[in-house]
Amino acid sequence: MVSSSSRKIRSISYAKYGYLFILPFFIVYAFFQVYPLFNTFYLSTQKSTTDTGSVVLETVGLDNFKAILFGQGKTTDDAGNVIYKETRQATAIKNDFFRVMGNTLILWFGNFIPQIIISLLLAAWFTDAYLKVKGKGFFKIVMYMPNIITAASVAALFVMLFSDSQFGAINSMLLKAGHDTVPFVSGKTQSRVLIMIIQTWMWFGNTTIMLMSGIMGINPSLFEAANIDGATPRQQFFQITIPLLKPIMLYTMVTSMIGGLQMFDIPYLYNVGTTQNKFTETIAVFIYNHFHNIKPNYGYSASASVVLFIITAILGSICFAVNRDKDTTPKAKRGSKALKNKLGGL
Repeated sequence: MVSSSSRKIRSISYAKYGYLFILPFFIVYAFFQVYPLFNTFYLSTQKSTTDTGSVVLETVGLDNFKAILFGQGKTTDDAGNVIYKETRQATAIKNDFFRVMGNTLILWFGNFIPQIIISLLLAAWFTDAYLKVKGKGFFKIVMYMPNIITAASVAALFVMLFSDSQFGAINSMLLKAGHDTVPFVSGKTQSRVLIMIIQTWMWFGNTTIMLMSGIMGINPSLFEAANIDGATPRQQFFQITIPLLKPIMLYTMVTSMIGGLQMFDIPYLYNVGTTQNKFTETIAVFIYNHFHNIKPNYGYSASASVVLFIITAILGSICFAVNRDKDTTPKAKRGSKALKNKLGGL
């Protein structure tokens, strides 16, 4: 009789079926995300020409980066040697790049700061256990609704309202009241402020709900203990709510930064049918224009995308470093040192 210990126990693994279920996602992700990313890095080293009627790529190395960052182009000296110096075309590209980068940062800061302030105040108000605000579900829907409206619809709505012509709704009212028309679309300050308002209006609801979920995750006993100790609502907000919201605030900041640096739809659609306003042209619009010109230059578009990628990575790292819990850093260093000592003694 065969003992039970000598029996071969067969185990069936179902892990492969799990990989099959997630395989479609990775295929789609690789095709639509990974491949375009690597292709962008490749195109950043190319120069596209259309002299033959079709786009021809020529490898130029880092020439595109030298043009958009330093305004340097490839030329030859009297002896025929290749040198890099400031040229008119490269300088124009550099000036355009830094102009649109400045516009992007201005538009992002201009809508993120009021957005986070309004969202934080609304989140604290709606989650306050003592106020007992009625109709929270209704207000959540109303605040989040602009976020689900397409950017094209929002841009069309505001262009109809704030058109520069006398037939725009707001300018028509101003004319009837005896005032001059205001260049809401072509003006420097007016167009920037209006785009900031649109962006804030579209995204503050999403940010409010995110912050509300963070506040609702805080242990209520902390607020009860603060009330017993005589802490005012303001002290509770700044001493309990804000510090414990650091993780969700960091998430909101990073996602808003990524979306802000890639801002395209509203600044571009707000100028549809008119000349592009140079004060509201963002870096994403700059990339799109160079990629879809009659004589496209894929190299400039791709190199600007790579620079934007690097800037986003640097700013994201700074956000994580600034908001990192300082108490965990010494512990992590001590743990790493102890592990090295332990391994060294083996």
